Amino acid sequence: MYIVLGIIVLIAIFLISFFNTLQTLKVQIGASIQEIGNQLKRQSQLIPNLIESVKGYMKHEKGIFDELTSARKLIDVANSSDPKSIDKAQASIGQALKSLNVIVESNPEIKASTIVSDMMQELRDTADKIMYARRTLIDLSADFNIKISTVPGLWFAPMMGFTAQKGLDTPVSGEFLSVSQSDITTPKVSLN
Repeated sequence: MYIVLGIIVLIAIFLISFFNTLQTLKVQIGASIQEIGNQLKRQSQLIPNLIESVKGYMKHEKGIFDELTSARKLIDVANSSDPKSIDKAQASIGQALKSLNVIVESNPEIKASTIVSDMMQELRDTADKIMYARRTLIDLSADFNIKISTVPGLWFAPMMGFTAQKGLDTPVSGEFLSVSQSDITTPKVSLN
């Protein structure tokens, strides 16, 4: 009798622990999605400051400001619980920042400006934080999905109402899935 009761108590403790582990991971996944949105908002607030700082130097490069403004609007409307809208906003801001980097690198007066340099560093820092938050989401989603798709999760997770977490949407085809010769060649750096 005591052995059966002990086994039932152990199973109950296991199920409670398993449920709490999955629930914790699910909450952490939601928090990591919010952190991506938080960092995108931070980035969108930095952009107007960068624009104002650089405008005096770059009156002839009006197109980049329009691009940055459009990207910032996408970030403002991105729903922090929707990874697709976050990805779209991030891609837009990334494209605008690439254009801005090209302009800054080709214009010595802008490149030498401390204000611009500081702002660019802040944007790089934010981009790094966004990438870290995305990596965290990927890792948490993978951990969660492994737990519910392996034994004993395979048996108990559906009964507890847990389903696979999607994580980030990523295209399943494209150039990024292969490594070219130029990708593995060591880059040459020249400061001349």
